Amino acid sequence: MLSIHIITVGKLKESFFRDAVAEYSKRLSKYCNLTITEISDEKLPDKINANLIDSIKQKEGQKILSSIKKDSYIICLDLHGKEFTSEEFSKKIDSIALNYNSSITFVIGGTLGLDSQVLSYCQEKVCFSKLTFPHQLIRIFLLEQLFRAFKISHHETYHW
Repeated sequence: MLSIHIITVGKLKESFFRDAVAEYSKRLSKYCNLTITEISDEKLPDKINANLIDSIKQKEGQKILSSIKKDSYIICLDLHGKEFTSEEFSKKIDSIALNYNSSITFVIGGTLGLDSQVLSYCQEKVCFSKLTFPHQLIRIFLLEQLFRAFKISHHETYHW
């Protein structure tokens, strides 16, 4: 069974986000082994500049890199990544599982995004939208799209 590991910066504070993660985690258990690793986010000062932004992203990036399993196919969620339809995303997941690895790691950055070192480490960058969303909500989007991808690849009715 395919292993999906999600590394995300920040914890879910709102119960409705936690409930959505629990629901999609339960649904996905039929299709994959899912693990989610929450990396603590760095606190943002009231006044921020480019040097502080770089420093915060580097600190979060080091935590992310230390959590990545070396034998996994790494996909970063990034505004500059490739956009997929749900069908294309499903085919991509199937292709990775078939041709590369039985483990996929998705990385979701914090408020300031991902450090360049993390972005250069990943094999693929995916963008769900050019709009900016809170990283907590992107986690739900990712879980929902993974569930949809599995339903599509198994020719089940959720997608239609």
